[in-house]
Amino acid sequence: MKIATRKDKAQVVDILISAFEPYIADNSINLVVKQDNHRLQRMRVLMRYLFERAMLFGAVFLSNNGKACVLVSHSSENKTTLKTIWLDIQLAFKCIGIRRVFKVLKRQKIARRNYPKENHIKPMILGVMQTHKGKGTAARLMLQVKYHYRSNQLPVMLDTVSEYNVGLYQKFGFQVIAKEESLGFPIHFLQLDRDIKNK
Repeated sequence: MKIATRKDKAQVVDILISAFEPYIADNSINLVVKQDNHRLQRMRVLMRYLFERAMLFGAVFLSNNGKACVLVSHSSENKTTLKTIWLDIQLAFKCIGIRRVFKVLKRQKIARRNYPKENHIKPMILGVMQTHKGKGTAARLMLQVKYHYRSNQLPVMLDTVSEYNVGLYQKFGFQVIAKEESLGFPIHFLQLDRDIKNK
């Protein structure tokens, strides 16, 4: 596993695009990304945004083979700055589209309702190149990231709309603590079981 630097931004964005571009069903990515002829370009804006947020307030991890990545956010480090305001504005105009902002805000409200008020760690997004799906790359990276945080005492939370990902995360010790369907598709909220976190 490698901890990414800003030099790895293009590689991380390419991994995330490869992972999520094929999916056109309702999910959190397609909720944020305006669905039009510029969908791919808009997805690039979103993935660059997530990379910048992770670099500012968490970490970005790359698999040893460079085919998978995990972006992590530390809630204790999150803050509003001129840079984050500028990133949010760019995301709104270049990715979301003004008419979709309210749906995205509703998604954020749902997340706030289900995430703990206390400081926590959040794997924001996990992506693996389509050519390496099902080959264990993502699983190995998740195990390495889990080991990296082995001494962490904060809650580790994440959310996903994918039933497949729910099963994958459960293998790593996450438990479903809530499920929301008010956006027209299910969002599963999971928390790492403290009793098995360090195993």
